Amino acid sequence: MPGLPAVAMMLVVSVATPVIAATATAVSSMPAATDTAPAVSTQFTVDGFRSAKFGMTQDKVRAAIKADFNLSSEAIVAGTNAAERTQLLTITVPDLLPGGGKAQVSYVFGYSSKALIQVGISWSAAIDPTVDAAKLYADSDVLVAHFTSEGYVPATIRTGVVVDNGILLFRGEDSQGHTTILLMQGQFSGGADSTQKVLKPTNLALLYAADSKSPDIFKLDPGTF
Repeated sequence: MPGLPAVAMMLVVSVATPVIAATATAVSSMPAATDTAPAVSTQFTVDGFRSAKFGMTQDKVRAAIKADFNLSSEAIVAGTNAAERTQLLTITVPDLLPGGGKAQVSYVFGYSSKALIQVGISWSAAIDPTVDAAKLYADSDVLVAHFTSEGYVPATIRTGVVVDNGILLFRGEDSQGHTTILLMQGQFSGGADSTQKVLKPTNLALLYAADSKSPDIFKLDPGTF
């Protein structure tokens, strides 16, 4: 994912979690991105999610999932993103965020490396019927407060960026370029005056990416078509 001064990225997390690739232009009449400036920690790094670390094989990630969540092998669903030729392992975890409802966690393995390159997490009513708009906003507030207090590189941090399908609540990178993205997705409603539009959230999506600028996905060679 490139820096976000003029363009915000669109993130979708589902069972077929796609690696970030599409763009959505920020709405100029809506609130602009805001920069925060937490202290930079050279020790801080985004190296995966809990025991699952970037670069791990599927077998190692399966072991990490079992250690982190005490899930059986049957609870880990294997899948494929056909367009990007990446492999996926997906689980559903109750109260991943305390009081936040069930979450779906998808581990994405690179096209060439076959190693872990991304972890996507999603909360929605489709995953847990008890998750409503109030719970999504409460979950997002907790996560934004947490991320803005971490040691992300200040120049990479963006918050409150309006995109076509929602609001980019947080984006930041560690000193190695590993990226964290938090996006509230939904539909905007309101009058003709865009400043009065209100987001009705349907999904809260969180992504940890090893290399969001050049992800390990299938791409056609230049000049092929």
